[in-house]
Amino acid sequence: MALARRLLRLRPHLGTLSLPSPSPPRLLQSRTYISDMRRSAFVDRLLRSLRSEISFLVDSAPKTPPPPPPAPFSVDDRPGEQWVRLRRAFPAAGGGEAEWEEEEVRVDATMVDGALPPTRSGADTGDPPRLHISVEVEVSKAARPGVALTFECSAWPDEMEVLRVFPVRRGGPAPLQQYVGRHFSELDEEMQGAVRDYLEQRGVNDDLAAFLHSYMENKEQTELVRWLKNIECYIKK
Repeated sequence: MALARRLLRLRPHLGTLSLPSPSPPRLLQSRTYISDMRRSAFVDRLLRSLRSEISFLVDSAPKTPPPPPPAPFSVDDRPGEQWVRLRRAFPAAGGGEAEWEEEEVRVDATMVDGALPPTRSGADTGDPPRLHISVEVEVSKAARPGVALTFECSAWPDEMEVLRVFPVRRGGPAPLQQYVGRHFSELDEEMQGAVRDYLEQRGVNDDLAAFLHSYMENKEQTELVRWLKNIECYIKK
């Protein structure tokens, strides 16, 4: 009876006692550990794959540096981008090498952006396809800073093909839909020949097309290795 009375007196206070929180189940801890292990395994596998590909590309890369540009062009390689820019100053027409006109030739070329069959008929001859590089040539003069002459071209491994010729304005609003004239192949043959001679004098010719293909082949591999290394660096962090 004494014990019963003591319990009755303590009963109002029992609800205020805080109970210890249960410890997290060991099963949940085990699942988290397994999940972390799997993520780590996936990351390790991806890093191994990236490093293997990088090693293969580096080992198979040409041991010789890319060819120099045709003189007197200089190359702005644009690392991490899919194009390059070549520049040169051009001497005055009819003058000696010591007489220079303030004229600049700028050549912007993409990496390989297309291909055609090795023959116009499309027949399978076993030869590699003809790779295509888009080229934009701009000729500007210091005496006329507000305008430049643009040539849209296609560089094939053995040919520089002109597509269009048109002037562009600089330093002002560009027209929304500029008239760029007829396609080059629709122009008079004499005019076509004159345009080719104009570009030939400025070093934009079949030799430059061959250089661009050789240079871009090297750049393609260099950019691929850089891209893989950037991914590897991100994954490691």
